[in-house]
Amino acid sequence: MPMNVDLRHLEAFTAVARHASFTRAAQSLNVSQPTFTVQIRQLEDALGVRLLDRTTRSVQLTQAGRELAPHVERLLRELATLLTNTAALSGKTSGHVSVAALPSLCGSMLPSVIAAFGAKHIGISVQLLDVTGAKISAMVKSGEVDFGFGSVQKNDPDIEFTLLFRDRMHAMFLRGGALEGRKSIALKDLATLPLILMSRDSTVRTVVDSGLASVGHFAAPAYEAIYMSTALAMVRAGLGVTILPSSALDAESRSEFISIPVSGPSLDRDIGFIQKRGRSLTPAAEAFMQAIRNSRFRKKHVTG
Repeated sequence: MPMNVDLRHLEAFTAVARHASFTRAAQSLNVSQPTFTVQIRQLEDALGVRLLDRTTRSVQLTQAGRELAPHVERLLRELATLLTNTAALSGKTSGHVSVAALPSLCGSMLPSVIAAFGAKHIGISVQLLDVTGAKISAMVKSGEVDFGFGSVQKNDPDIEFTLLFRDRMHAMFLRGGALEGRKSIALKDLATLPLILMSRDSTVRTVVDSGLASVGHFAAPAYEAIYMSTALAMVRAGLGVTILPSSALDAESRSEFISIPVSGPSLDRDIGFIQKRGRSLTPAAEAFMQAIRNSRFRKKHVTG
């Protein structure tokens, strides 16, 4: 399209093609007839072709005008639809959000957040991917997801991390055990028990290993698990004690397991939003991020 053809010219042409009258067409666009006439003339000059045959009594499309009219009408309809959809996105009434999050968060707080968010924002769909901490940053950087929700294991100049809360590590064991009744337990005391820890690519394992090293414990755990549910199943079978974030137990599991805070250095896991530096979020993604900020679960776990 020539650079000196703008939307007003196309709207004017469509109006006169529809009304077959300069007067009625100008009135439909709320412009004066002289202004309307200038717009049509500018369009014809820009295209280098006559679009209308005008007499004092009638206006008719030329052959070129008849060929152009349906294309311009379709173009204006598509533009109107695009602008409406964009307005819906900015108004947070439609869109899609893709989030990569730690399995512990996917199995605890996020399902209820998604349910509440979906009830409020019916036109926005949310895709949740549960992956380990290292993979979250990679997916954020590649653009595979809008943002991540979890922990960052190492500094990365391409990643921006916003702390939301700190998740304290807890010792978890079956009710009726010797540890029941304590308000907390020292990490050095746990080190003497058979430990069931998460696999080495887990952010939980990174925190626990750092803590164990600080108390001089370097022995391998009795068992390793990829999923927290597997670690709890091993505890249920009497194989040992596991160390997991406080968010790992749901209401149903708390009737079966005891969860006691572990005292010791560096046993907090920082949980927050992981974004690619310099990349803006869509309005839909911003709305879902705000829903996470406002969740009851998050407020319950904001600790020092």
